[in-house]
Amino acid sequence: MYKEIFKNYVEDIRLEGRYREFVDVTRLANQFPYAIRNSSGKKIIMWCINDYLGMSQNRLVIEAAIAAIDDSGIGSGGTRNIGGNNSFLLELEQSIAALHKKEKALVFTSGYVANDATLSALAKIMPDIVFFSDESNHASIISGIRNSKAKKFIYTHNDIASLEYFLQQVPLDCPKAIIFESAYSMDGLFSPMREIVNLAKKYNALTYIDEVHTVGLYGSKGAGLAAEFGLESEIDIIQGTLAKAYGTIGGYIAGKEELTDAIRLSAPGFIFTTSLPPMIAAAANASIKHLQNSTVERNLHQDRVSKLKAALDNAGIKYFKNQSHIIPIIIGDPFLANKISAKLLDEHNMYVQHINFPTVPKGTERLRITITPYHTDEMIKDFVCALVEVFQEVGIKLEEAA
Repeated sequence: MYKEIFKNYVEDIRLEGRYREFVDVTRLANQFPYAIRNSSGKKIIMWCINDYLGMSQNRLVIEAAIAAIDDSGIGSGGTRNIGGNNSFLLELEQSIAALHKKEKALVFTSGYVANDATLSALAKIMPDIVFFSDESNHASIISGIRNSKAKKFIYTHNDIASLEYFLQQVPLDCPKAIIFESAYSMDGLFSPMREIVNLAKKYNALTYIDEVHTVGLYGSKGAGLAAEFGLESEIDIIQGTLAKAYGTIGGYIAGKEELTDAIRLSAPGFIFTTSLPPMIAAAANASIKHLQNSTVERNLHQDRVSKLKAALDNAGIKYFKNQSHIIPIIIGDPFLANKISAKLLDEHNMYVQHINFPTVPKGTERLRITITPYHTDEMIKDFVCALVEVFQEVGIKLEEAA
């Protein structure tokens, strides 16, 4: 009976065009953004990876991890409370706090866990808190708010009027928190950060910003969009990841000492989870420090983004316009998006994973393209040519060249 239940569930997903196949790749440490597709043995170029600056391949980061392995071995050995605390983690938290100009930081095993654990803990600390969450917030934020069982209002994406309408429904002296992202991962839009901060002050709300797709990439030291816009001191809780621009794994929050200490003492996702391995903490710390002192990667990254967008415009390939490094090409059909992705990989050795529901709403299936400082002009030219060829093969019309 149970086998049939699971089989039927999977079959329903297949029929909707949402069945996901893993692409087995081996990334090449000295040849980023190349990888080997293990099913064919062919060399491919990654065009959808979140290792935005290639920091997972940076020699300083790799050497920091190796040194930590030589010093402390592989695993941390336990939770932070029971043997898993170490100097590598403490130094990492100090670096994160300094990066965001906050009093204290707290490291989690992933960005997902950081959001889920922190938001649910806030409701434990303040049982009558009300959350105001952007409708396009990440699944980890949705999970954290759901697990908190706190009252919530979901406002229209990036809509200040919608947010203020809901804020007006709650007494001024009631604890509240506005939860939003600095840049949204699937459409690449920036949030109206200044306006949100102003509303938070007006209605006595905490601000909680998810900067996972902007830390390392924006701001003079890589502290993200809040820093770039001069608003980091006005954001109460900054949440980020070490798994994207910093090239490692893990998540974190940064804020006032009292707040982060309260989360440390109350979040099950922190208390009961084995801590990050010393080698990861050391590597992440090295990555943060490097990007605080180097603008080379960020400047080149922005240059590559601009050149790819210009090339797409010139080729007549329509993409969702935004100010960020994320380049979504909306296909609008799960089967067609899958077909395009497969053709790019099978016929052109270019890997762009198609994105379907539930990651994006049905009818907005897309290719989500990300470029790094290590994609060359020739790679950009070849990629755009491949897109044109595949689009013509599947019947997608191109716009007139810009």
